[in-house]
Amino acid sequence: MQPNVNLEELRTMTAQGNVQLIDVRSPSEFAAEHVPQAANIPMDQIEARLDDIDTSVPVVLICQSGRRAEMTRELLRAHHEQLACLIGGTEAWKEAGLPTVRSSTVRWSLERQVRLTAGLLILAGTILSALVAPAWLYLAMFVGAGLTFAGLTNLCGMAALFALMPWNRPRKDSESRPRTQVAR
Repeated sequence: MQPNVNLEELRTMTAQGNVQLIDVRSPSEFAAEHVPQAANIPMDQIEARLDDIDTSVPVVLICQSGRRAEMTRELLRAHHEQLACLIGGTEAWKEAGLPTVRSSTVRWSLERQVRLTAGLLILAGTILSALVAPAWLYLAMFVGAGLTFAGLTNLCGMAALFALMPWNRPRKDSESRPRTQVAR
């Protein structure tokens, strides 16, 4: 199988039903909008989820632009012989006017919330230390130490705190059903 497929080749493969589409983006990116029939296995989970990949059919990896799909293909090369990446990813799919599946309710991932908050706290600490009082530098140092600890241990206090926030809690029964729509 060639290492990259274009939109027309992918449409032919999906119409014949002999391909597995795997979107390697984060769950929140996938939920926001994805190619129909694609399954979500994030790039950082791909090696742990090898059993979810059907080795009897060709697999086409998809991401936003194609870059993460190519990186994932390198990770999977030893485990699957029939791997390809969609040239241009979901961006090319959308630009061609092909339908996508979108969720009307999308949250930011905890990781993204942590990155934004940590970045803002470090930025605020350094600016305040330069303009108001040097002691504000300790805020930036504290956040930096927390990020270092999280990287070393895979335990993140800020993520644990954000998981408790109301916007990250599961919705009640009537609100929990995903509302998806096919966009053209």
